Amino acid sequence: MTIRCEIVAQDRMVYQDDVDIVILPGAEGEMGVLPHHAPLLTTLKYGVVKVRKQGREEIFTVAGGIAEVQPEVVTILTDAAENIEEIDVARAEQARQRAQEMLVKGVPMDTDAYLTIEAALRRSNLRLEAVRRYRKGATGLPTEK
Repeated sequence: MTIRCEIVAQDRMVYQDDVDIVILPGAEGEMGVLPHHAPLLTTLKYGVVKVRKQGREEIFTVAGGIAEVQPEVVTILTDAAENIEEIDVARAEQARQRAQEMLVKGVPMDTDAYLTIEAALRRSNLRLEAVRRYRKGATGLPTEK
């Protein structure tokens, strides 16, 4: 018995397959969704979505969003998502450094620019932490300062 999982970012369909379980970073904590789950709608925090199929696990980062759970399908809508195996570590580190430098320059906290930079920093940190924790053979990655 499986449940359909669809992860949709603003620009593309990131993942779709029938899986055994979906683990979501819900706003109130991590939640697992199995086939025939009761319908629900929940917000997601920045975090990691895990999907398991026949003992194999795939891991994706998501930049918040919402998840709609139906008995036969889980649909995740997010601003940005990617499989941790596709994350370019050097690019994520450069993005983190750029965002940190911009915040040090003193962007006023009550501006849209500050919120944009803060979101970029959160996304970069999430991507780097997910690779460090879950990608096999990813030792020696820079740690958050």
